[in-house]
Amino acid sequence: MGLKKLAEKMVEYNLRLEAGKAEKIKSSHVQKVLKKLRKKAAGLEAEIHMEKNSDRKARLVRKLGTAHESVKRAEWLLREID
Repeated sequence: MGLKKLAEKMVEYNLRLEAGKAEKIKSSHVQKVLKKLRKKAAGLEAEIHMEKNSDRKARLVRKLGTAHESVKRAEWLLREID
């Protein structure tokens, strides 16, 4: 999901928030998720370095890419809600 789509979702969220149909996102919640994502990424990096099987290594690299993308999104969200 690109930043443009994230920005659209943020606009929709703000409209729901103003209408009273959503609760405010707390930065502490985003920070908690961000911490978990970073821990997961570090674990994947360690697993990649130890893995000998090239197929499994490739799968782990894809997972790591997804984890890094999720971290970027969470950081963006944190900047938006502060």
